[in-house]
Amino acid sequence: MAEEKTGSFKPGLQAGASIAIGYFPIALTFGLLSKTTGLTLIETVLMSLIVYAGASQYMGLSLIAAGTSPFVIILTTFVVNIRHFLMTAALNQKVEEPSKWKRGLFAFGITDETFSVLAMRNGKIPLGYGFGVTFIAYASWVVSSGIGYVIGANLPQFLQASMTVALYAMFIGLLVPSLKKSVKVLFLAALSAAFNSIFTGYGVMEEGWSIIVSTLLSAFLVEMAETYKRKKQVKEK
Repeated sequence: MAEEKTGSFKPGLQAGASIAIGYFPIALTFGLLSKTTGLTLIETVLMSLIVYAGASQYMGLSLIAAGTSPFVIILTTFVVNIRHFLMTAALNQKVEEPSKWKRGLFAFGITDETFSVLAMRNGKIPLGYGFGVTFIAYASWVVSSGIGYVIGANLPQFLQASMTVALYAMFIGLLVPSLKKSVKVLFLAALSAAFNSIFTGYGVMEEGWSIIVSTLLSAFLVEMAETYKRKKQVKEK
């Protein structure tokens, strides 16, 4: 068993290689946009090192550009990433490691993509294998963010300014695949957009708080509708 744990890091790297390749263009774009938003190279790399959450980092850039307070940015990131509690809790039962601090370190590297790879593995997950999958994905994201920033710093000024449009394009790119898979996501996105437009348009609250409240309110309403629908179907049966 000890040999399986220590010798499973390389297979983990191989299993996570496709994730690392997929992260490259997304992290590269993040680095480019960080430069146009006004972050330094160190801040960009630190953001990828500490936050390590694609959608939240993109959202963070838009909130920074809007002049939102740090507290609201942190809270918004927390709300967006709250699903990670469920993913790491699910994997906690499959990891072959009694040490809590090692489990915690492993949990930090869990993203939607690494979770999918690890959750699909049959049986228990050797910690070495888990670290292999998460390490190569993490390294790709951080390094690619830095490369993107350096590339952005060497672009002409007019191209740097035009890159801000890519931020909205990236949000659309992240949303559309989910919309194709679930009507529920469509309702969530539409409700959140409507509430956010109302809150910001009428000056009810600043942009950061508007995103948080709109997300939570939309999730609550959609879940209430889903619960009502399920109860109605049970009664009809």
